[in-house]
Amino acid sequence: MIAFDLTLIFSFIVLTFVPAADWVFWFNSLLAGLITLELMGRIVAARERVRCLMQLDTFIDLLIVISLTVPAIVGSFAFLRVFRAVHLFEVVGLGHALRIRSHWFAENEEVIRNGAQLLIFLLVTSAVVYEAQVGRNPSIATFSDALYFTVTTVTTTGFGDITLVGETGRLLSIAIMIAGISLFVRLAQAIIRPTKIQHECERCGLSRHDADAVHCKHCGNVVNIPSEGN
Repeated sequence: MIAFDLTLIFSFIVLTFVPAADWVFWFNSLLAGLITLELMGRIVAARERVRCLMQLDTFIDLLIVISLTVPAIVGSFAFLRVFRAVHLFEVVGLGHALRIRSHWFAENEEVIRNGAQLLIFLLVTSAVVYEAQVGRNPSIATFSDALYFTVTTVTTTGFGDITLVGETGRLLSIAIMIAGISLFVRLAQAIIRPTKIQHECERCGLSRHDADAVHCKHCGNVVNIPSEGN
């Protein structure tokens, strides 16, 4: 499942560099067939099938299938393939198993999760920029152009060599800059300096504490957490 989600994400990115060809259509049709099979499997396996049909993930997958098979009609939905990255992150419910098996993952779980969220945010935002501007903006011809614009805008570097055109382009730029001021900065800080650290309480076993904690939140026991003192 992880490999399939990664294939979907990277197919969207890579195919932006590839000119239209028959094999691209057949490749997309194959992906559409696989997504359809996976979707049918989820519905059949679900205890509440009606509820499963009404979920946002199901609706997004249906739009992805349509965009892959009839791109001339709904090509603007192609970027939804990148939303599979959200599903990929959820698979880090796999995080529980990794936490048990890998001491390194347990110690760095928050950094890994925040890094994954940051990557997903950049991928999804870049995909939206690409679909909104490709064909209208000569500066946005490939996914790398969209990613470059997104990173420079989110980080408020703003070189100005690539700008979005049209009213929707300006509104999208504003939204990305606002996200950069809030979400991006928070995620970047969380990666560099996580708010929680791994340190097991000797009395109750609580394993995650604030970096500057003196007492365990669960039992009040004194915890001796090594710190830089600032």
